[in-house]
Amino acid sequence: MNLAAAQPAHAAGIGLSWLDTAGPVLVWVIVLSFVLIECALIIGLFLPGDSLLFGAGVVLAQHGSDLNAWLLSGAALLTAVFGNQIGYYIGRGAGTTLIARRGGRMLNRHNLERAQEFLDRKGFFAIVAARWIPWIRTLAPLIAGAARMDSRRFLLATTVGGLLWVPTLVLLGYYGAGLLDAIPWVKTAALWVSIAFFVFGTGYGVLRYRQEMRRPVDEPDDAHA
Repeated sequence: MNLAAAQPAHAAGIGLSWLDTAGPVLVWVIVLSFVLIECALIIGLFLPGDSLLFGAGVVLAQHGSDLNAWLLSGAALLTAVFGNQIGYYIGRGAGTTLIARRGGRMLNRHNLERAQEFLDRKGFFAIVAARWIPWIRTLAPLIAGAARMDSRRFLLATTVGGLLWVPTLVLLGYYGAGLLDAIPWVKTAALWVSIAFFVFGTGYGVLRYRQEMRRPVDEPDDAHA
């Protein structure tokens, strides 16, 4: 009876033995590093932040440690808030002049103006909601800093937004994967899909970032000229 029950579990773990030791540590390093980059630097515009957090929960479910999932949620939340503070002060010091690229598909003046308009119309709520809008999530701190939004108000808004964003995705992935314990092969498939999506999504994002940054800066004066 026990042997029969053990066989599906062993089959579900085929190819995943490396997660037994390096898994949780690797997840922590990757998640905290990428959350910081996505929330602080313009390259984060092209990184798969939402799927990374969800996938981290799925990977941690392989170990069945509730505490680890909750601790990662807390650490990633603090990292996201800290990253946005860096982005805010970068925007406060340098503005958004160098963000827009002539002919850029994402880093263009149209998207920058759309993000600015969104923040102007919604204010505090925009910073909170921006956590769930991939490309605005990275631009919002820079624009808020450039617009000289009150630093305490920004900190409160980005903390509330982070609280609604980070733990929700990590724990959704963790407990969602846990529900699949009765179907080991589906759980393993979900794990591999999460890992593959993150790897290929990151590679594609870095490629897109390099392509965009090769384009010339779209100076506001150029349009008038």
